[in-house]
Amino acid sequence: MAKLKTQYFCQNCGAQYSQWHGQCKTCGEWNTLVEEIVEKSTKSVVAKSKSSIINIIEVETNEEPRIKTPSEELDRVLGGGIVLGSVTLIGGEPGIGKSTLLLQLALKMKKKILYVSGEESASQIKMRADRLAEVKNPNCFLFTETNVEKILHEAKKLMPDFMIIDSIQTLQSQLIESSPGTVSQIRECSNEIIKFAKENNIPVFLVGHITKDGQIAGPKVLEHMVDVVLNFDGDRNHLFRLLRANKNRFGSTSEIGIYEMISQGLKEIKNPSEILITKKSEELSGNSVAVTLEGNRPMLLEIQALVSTAVYGTPQRSSTGFDSKRLNMLLAVLEKRAGFQLGAKDVFLNITGGIKTDDPALDLAVVASILSSNEDIAISEHYCFAGEIGLSGEIRPIAQAEQRITEAEKLGYEKIFISNLNKLPKKKFGIKIEEISKIEDFVELLF
Repeated sequence: MAKLKTQYFCQNCGAQYSQWHGQCKTCGEWNTLVEEIVEKSTKSVVAKSKSSIINIIEVETNEEPRIKTPSEELDRVLGGGIVLGSVTLIGGEPGIGKSTLLLQLALKMKKKILYVSGEESASQIKMRADRLAEVKNPNCFLFTETNVEKILHEAKKLMPDFMIIDSIQTLQSQLIESSPGTVSQIRECSNEIIKFAKENNIPVFLVGHITKDGQIAGPKVLEHMVDVVLNFDGDRNHLFRLLRANKNRFGSTSEIGIYEMISQGLKEIKNPSEILITKKSEELSGNSVAVTLEGNRPMLLEIQALVSTAVYGTPQRSSTGFDSKRLNMLLAVLEKRAGFQLGAKDVFLNITGGIKTDDPALDLAVVASILSSNEDIAISEHYCFAGEIGLSGEIRPIAQAEQRITEAEKLGYEKIFISNLNKLPKKKFGIKIEEISKIEDFVELLF
C-alpha cells in the first residue's frame, strides 16, 4: 500500500519542503508555501531500459515531420509548423486571446481535432466558434472535462491528429489528493499528457495561466518539461497581439507573430509596418520612425517623445514600450556628449501601437524624437533611423542592416540614418543612406 504524506510546495517556483516556512528559500517569495498530500511508494522499481549507449557519430538524424497550420504567423514562430508528438505551452494575460487563437486553429485546420475545455461549457465554445470562423471543421470535437484520466481515455479512443487543452491549471488527477492548480496536480497532469503525446505521436497545445509578474503559473519545471513555450502578449487597450517563443526545441526563439484583435477574432498582420506608422496630415515635432528587427522580420515603429519643463521641481521620466533605464542612459549621453540641458525637463516616450521591444537599434530614433520635441522642430516624415548609441556618444553598428534598409526603401522612405561602421554590400540602394559616427554629427545633420 502507498503511504500518504504531506509536503509543502511553493506556489511560485514549485520548491518542495518537509515543513512550513514563511519565506520560500528558493525564490524568496513570502507566504507562498501550501500543504499538499503526496503519494509516496514504498517499493523501489528499476525499469529495464529499451535504449543503449551509442556513439554520437553513429546517430542518424531525420528531419522532424511538421503539420502546416492555416496561420502563417504561428508557423513562423514555431519554426515551420507543428512537430508531431510535440507539447506546446502557450501563456498570456486573461482575455488576451489564447483560447481564441487555438479555437480558430481548430476550426480552420483540415485535421481531426480534440478541443478539451475545463473552463467553458460546450455551448459557450460553440457561440464563440460561430462568431470566429466562417469555415467550420467537421472533424473538430469538444470535450468539457477536468479529470486527466478521463481526458486521455477518450483521446485514445478518438485518436485525434491534434489536441488542445484549455487550460492545464484546471485539470486534476485522481492519483493526487489536492485541488486543481496546485504544484503537484500541474506536474502530474503535465507528465501524463506529455507521455500520451510522445507515445501516440499526437501534438498537444496546453493553455497556461500567468502570474502578476507575467510568468506562467505553477512550477517552473512545467516549462522545462514541454517542447515549446509561447507567450501571447500585448496591451488589451490596443488591437495588436504579439506571439513570441520563449523556448523552442525545434526552431528559433527570435521570431514573432503579429495579430490584430477584431470582432471576428484574430487577424494576421502580413505587413505590420504599414499599420504601425500613423498617417498624419501635418508634420509634428517629437515623432520619428525606427527600423527595428524582430527575429528575421524588419518592422518600422513610430516613436513619440514629449519634452517639457518640469513643473513640480523633480523631472519625470516615463516610457511606454521602451526600457526606462535605457531612456535615462540616452538622456545622460545627450547632456554629456551633445550639450543638451535636459536635467530639469520632463521626458515622456511612447512606442505607438502598444508594441514592446528591446532592440538597441531604437536608440537613434529615440534620441531624434527627444531632440525634435525639445527644439520643437518636426522631423521629415521621409526620414527613418536605425542605430545603437554607446556611452561615449558613438553610433554603434546594428545587426542585419541590409534587411532594415531594404524594408525602409520598400515603404517609400527617402533617407535612413545608420552607423558608418556598418558593413553594407556595394549594391546601389534606392534610399539615401546617411552614415554617422558620433551623436554630435547626428544633431547637425538632423536639423
